[in-house]
Order: sequence, then structure tokens, then C-alpha cells
Amino acid sequence: MHITCAGRTDVGIIRSGNEDSYLMVPDRGIFVVADGMGGHAAGEVASEMAVRFVARELGSLKGLSDDQVADRMRAAIRSANGAIFQRTLTEHDKRGMGTTVTSMVLYDTRFLIGQVGDSRAYLFRDGKLIQLTKDHSYVQEQVDAGYLTPEQARSHPYSNVITRCVGANSDVMPDIYLGTVKPKDLFLLASDGLTGMLEDHQLSDLLTAIRMPQEQVDDLITEANRHGGLDNITAILVRVDSVEVPVGDTTQITQPGVRG
Repeated sequence: MHITCAGRTDVGIIRSGNEDSYLMVPDRGIFVVADGMGGHAAGEVASEMAVRFVARELGSLKGLSDDQVADRMRAAIRSANGAIFQRTLTEHDKRGMGTTVTSMVLYDTRFLIGQVGDSRAYLFRDGKLIQLTKDHSYVQEQVDAGYLTPEQARSHPYSNVITRCVGANSDVMPDIYLGTVKPKDLFLLASDGLTGMLEDHQLSDLLTAIRMPQEQVDDLITEANRHGGLDNITAILVRVDSVEVPVGDTTQITQPGVRG
């Protein structure tokens, strides 16, 4: 698989500090976005720990089956959770810190995403934007229960309240999303500083124009700031330039499967 990728984080217009972190390891197909929370720069510590631990614990994925990669992803995120939680117990100024984690790996002809919180992963394929992940948030639960519409959820006063995060408890279980990669696929990983400012159709419009991923990342962040920049903004774009499909492999997806 040959890819082109770019990433950037921005403090936004309102915040004085940046508690987002991201990490890209293109040669191993690893991409992670984390949005930290907790005062006194603790959120920044949590998110930085998360991306570093997840990337390290994932290691090399060569030769692993889908189930083995999923197990590795769960273990990596749980390892980050344990390390962050331990610091909340031993360092007074780190109490209450935590972070979202949205981590994607590309291997063979597959993608696999591990997610905790409300940072999102999208797939832009054949001119359509698909949200791959589902937010762990209060408003998403209300939408699922039929109490709110997606439109009401966007402007709800509790729209930034998450129901699951890395580091808040002694253990956490990420959701796993799995699918097959196609040439020209474009993956977007983003903190809610981007998705809270721009609706899906606006994201889609910005991704439609054929440009280099770095230009597209810069445009996404510029637009999020133009629409208010209320939070830190982080985005990673990964463009799949080509895929070496094994002989006899005709697997394709239009909507990824989910394994809890």
C-alpha cells in the first residue's frame, strides 16, 4: 500500500493552550489523534501520553490477522489508559485528566480503527463522506435513544460531554472498526475542534478538490477557525495512492463492519 499523509494541530481562536496531540508513523501505517482534558496542562499531558503509548504498543503488524490486529489495538489503547490513570493517582495536579483516542492502522489491504471518546474517523470514497466511528458522548446517546435529532445534538449545550475516555478509570474498552482499503480512499482523523465547527457537507466540500493532503489539512483548519475556532483543532489526512491486492482477493466494502 502506498500512501500520502499530512497532519496538523492548531490552538484555535478561543483557547490559550493546545491539549490536542497527534502522531503519524507512515512506514508502519499508524495514525493517532487525541484530545485531552483536565486543567493545569494535564489534558496536554494525557493526549501526548496516549499517542505515544498507542503507537509504541501497536508495534509491527506485518503478518497479523484482522483479529490479531484488533487485539493489538485494544491492548495498545488499554495500555495508554493504564499509564494515564496511574499518573492521576500519583500526581495531585494530574487528577481528573483524560483524553480521547482515535487510532487507525493500515496493513495489507485493510484499515482498522480503535476509538474512545468523540474524536472521529471519516472515509471519503467515490465522492461520499462516511463517518466510520460513533461518538462516545451524551448527545450521541440521546440521539440513539430518539430524544434528540442529529441537528439538535450539534447545538446542544452538552455536546462536548463525553461518556468514555482514556485515563479516567482503571480500564477502558475501545470500539473497533474494520474495513477494506481501495485506491483513492481518503481517511480523515479529527478532534471535535474540527467536527464541532464544520458539518459533514462542509468537510466533504473541502475534501472534494484534488489537492495534496497538507493543503487540504490547512484548508480544514482555516475553515474551522473561520467558523469560530472554539476549541483546539487537529486533523490527519491519509490518502491511499495504490493498493497491492493479493491474487483472488475481491473483498470490498461500502460500509465498514464493526466489532465491539
